[in-house]
Amino acid sequence: MTRILFVCAAGSSVGGGHVMRSLTLARALEARGAACAFLAPPEVAKVLDAFAPDMARAQADDGFDALVFDSYALTADDHRAVAKGRPTLVIDDLADRPLAADLVLDSGPAREAKDYTGLVPPTARLLLGPAYAPVRPAFPALRETALARRAQRPPVRRLLVSLGLTDVGGVTGRIVELLRPIAGEATLDVVLGGGASSLPALWALAADDPRLTLHVDTQHMPELVFDADLAIGAGGSTTWERCVLALPALTLILADNQVAPARALEAAGATPCLALDAPDFDTAFTRTVQDLLANPDRRAALSTASAAVCDGQGADRVAEIFLASL
Repeated sequence: MTRILFVCAAGSSVGGGHVMRSLTLARALEARGAACAFLAPPEVAKVLDAFAPDMARAQADDGFDALVFDSYALTADDHRAVAKGRPTLVIDDLADRPLAADLVLDSGPAREAKDYTGLVPPTARLLLGPAYAPVRPAFPALRETALARRAQRPPVRRLLVSLGLTDVGGVTGRIVELLRPIAGEATLDVVLGGGASSLPALWALAADDPRLTLHVDTQHMPELVFDADLAIGAGGSTTWERCVLALPALTLILADNQVAPARALEAAGATPCLALDAPDFDTAFTRTVQDLLANPDRRAALSTASAAVCDGQGADRVAEIFLASL
């Protein structure tokens, strides 16, 4: 049995997306007979406790056959020091530093092979674009039904707010406050983690506003994306989940590494984007959401374009390639 060790980043400044997408790949590898474990410092363990309590933890390198790295803080020297010559897959979005990898997975829609010139060994294989994006299988399982539902152009009865488990800078609370005056009678499904800084204030709001439903460390994200008619989402890995289920969305750029992929999707007609740090953000946000709520033709166009971006089979593709390379 092939044993694979995952080394990921997590925490208040980087969120939980690294662990979640690595976990998706780990599940795909396990489905093909591999045994996977995560090196789990407290920040990573917290995410695993919430979403994968059954996933094996490793306190140290214990003779694994291959490694998967998903951390922007690690460079080629770190990869080599840990891998010690063993096969290595690096999940990346930045193409900004040397990587010691046999395989590189970068699902960014704007990514090109030339971006990694001089950063990876000449023999490294690059798996680039949303076709390789790790998406949990529960999402593509709903895809056909979701596409049929979107084709009916439903009104916005449910609005999904999903801006990251760690709620960096209290962004979720800020967005909910902007939405409440303009959302009409739509239900606001708000997804965030148990340690989110916005959570206490949002619980208080939910007690007085029946439209507001909080989903804390939810295990039901596929159903929430399926049921939603419009989303406000971060420009991270959950983008692909929305695309798989053709959910029209406004994408908020919350970090520098989200700029290029978000703008590429915007150029493809898949989602409008707004940078949270823009000086006129509040005004632009309100105007954009009001237009999306009122314009079924625009929502339908976004739905069609986003569905064409990603089919949700990326984890399976990567798992097959990785195991075949070992």
